[in-house]
Amino acid sequence: MAISVQLGDLHRADLTAGPVEFREKGSGTPIVFLHGIIANGDVWRNVVPELVGEYRCITPDWPLGSHRLPMRDGTDFTLFGLATLIDDFLEALELTDVVLVANDTGGAIAQAVAVRHPHRLGRLVLTPCDAFDNFLPLPIKHLQILGRTPVGLYLLAQSLRSPLIQRLPIAFGRLTERPIPAEIMRSYTEPLRRISGVRRDFAGLVRAISTRFTEEAGRGLASFSRPTLIVWARERHRFFPVRYAHQLADNLPNARLEFLDDSGPFVSEDQPMALAGLIRDFLETSP
Repeated sequence: MAISVQLGDLHRADLTAGPVEFREKGSGTPIVFLHGIIANGDVWRNVVPELVGEYRCITPDWPLGSHRLPMRDGTDFTLFGLATLIDDFLEALELTDVVLVANDTGGAIAQAVAVRHPHRLGRLVLTPCDAFDNFLPLPIKHLQILGRTPVGLYLLAQSLRSPLIQRLPIAFGRLTERPIPAEIMRSYTEPLRRISGVRRDFAGLVRAISTRFTEEAGRGLASFSRPTLIVWARERHRFFPVRYAHQLADNLPNARLEFLDDSGPFVSEDQPMALAGLIRDFLETSP
């Protein structure tokens, strides 16, 4: 679970699919943050403090492998199932005019929310993320194999204990230009190692990953007319190539596209101040 106190006080929402822990700070228009697999709300720990003076920042630990509280048996971990979970969370907190800010796998989920459950959304912010035929990206496709069996998943979880493994291209090495702090890496990797229910959730998640869902979501984006900001990294490893940013911008009727240099796909790690500035400007200038 997220450990960053700058994200605010810890709360819990009990949803149909199971409990979701989240941190909250600030007041005003709600911003809800989405992270990717084997990550949690700590991804946004350096962005939220730049926005809480004007906005209500809500940073959940979604059930994507670094959460503490497992989901109930039978949870739908398909892309559109997770989109329904997001919508249930927004409903549980009675949120409207939500700004959904997403990264990595969370960006694919956000697209699905925009297509299937747009009624609570006011604006959308997509940072480098899975989209179209890039789900999962090639460097981490092995997670779909290792995560399917108890033995493979156990070996994967235990391997992520090592900082050397963490910085490999097949782990977190291509996601940032600079190493992620050790205590944050522990918050990402320990739940998968220590909590059997989290491993069960993750196995269900990787079994449900399919590009047919991201392709369907991508086609449906034409129906989402609310203002959208796309902030992409010109990253050298091409984990999320820039062509996907352009394709998203082409499919979304009301999109603004910006690029950041000297950053991996985790732009909130490498360029948090620049990202927060772009988000703030977008929220101040978009209707």
